[in-house]
Amino acid sequence: MAYHLTEEQRMIQTMVRDFARDVIMPGAAERDRTKKFPMEIIKSMGELGLMGMNVPTEYNGAGVDTVSYSVAMQEIAYADASVAVVMSVHNSVACGPIYLFGSDYLKEHYLKR
Repeated sequence: MAYHLTEEQRMIQTMVRDFARDVIMPGAAERDRTKKFPMEIIKSMGELGLMGMNVPTEYNGAGVDTVSYSVAMQEIAYADASVAVVMSVHNSVACGPIYLFGSDYLKEHYLKR
């Protein structure tokens, strides 16, 4: 199935690709070898909006569509699969259920951080 990315999706892909290749990829093998958790990279990803991609902007998320999220995940995974797992779990297992099923208190307390 052929599909074409929108301009916004291409911009997200380019931004994430540049970040992944410039920041994440250079230390990936060393982090694997030493088993060091990349907290600084995760913080930077949060600042770029990658750790709340599926959270609406009203809760300080990026509010992007599923294709944009998938494209971003592909770029992060290409650079370092373990960092992609952290991003995926944070977006899909932590933020997603809180947004979809959480009380207003939970949304305010955890999503607006």
